[in-house]
Amino acid sequence: MVTLLHAFPQLLSGLAATIALSLVTLFIGTVLGFFFGIARALRIRILAEAIGLLIHVVRGTPFLVQLYIVYFVLPRTGLSIFDMSAATAAVIALSIYTSTYAAEITRSAMEAVPLGQIEAAKALGLTLRQRLSLVVLPQARRLMVPPLGGLYVIIVKSTSIVSVVGIGELVRAGDVIAMRAPRDLFFVYGAVALLYFAYCFPLLRLARWLELRSGRHLPIS
Repeated sequence: MVTLLHAFPQLLSGLAATIALSLVTLFIGTVLGFFFGIARALRIRILAEAIGLLIHVVRGTPFLVQLYIVYFVLPRTGLSIFDMSAATAAVIALSIYTSTYAAEITRSAMEAVPLGQIEAAKALGLTLRQRLSLVVLPQARRLMVPPLGGLYVIIVKSTSIVSVVGIGELVRAGDVIAMRAPRDLFFVYGAVALLYFAYCFPLLRLARWLELRSGRHLPIS
């Protein structure tokens, strides 16, 4: 137990790495997924099909395999562009993984907006850009918040997988401490679980707050 108390700063350092990795990943993945989802909802030929193929491949394979491909397989092609650090590989793999789910959330939310409202916007002479910014996306946003909140928590927990390529995130820090103090496994991994909960729970509460706030101003009929 004494060892665990002395090693707690190492766990906090791992938590900081997890937070940094997840925030960068969530930002990049959400932005990519947003545009992917719009392209899919608008059924832009070729682009929508290519994005759809990417989504099916990524969602149909384990994230660990995708991480291995980015970090171990791509550098073997001999192309210098694929020579990257473990942290860069983790960000790229996690961002792509996040974007595919965010894309489907965006597409589903846009397609849930009543068709009558879109037709009315067309009748008023609104351009596609105006229809998206004034009619579709404001209403889709309310529907996107709850699933995005759940997705973000899943991605935060998925950062634990990148420990296999040597990233010093929270689980990796816990593993190092556990090897030093094998008798304190319960306390070590219990502390890891509590730190994950301390990070994820506010995300869920924030998503709930945003859902209620959006719903108060953007009713869908």
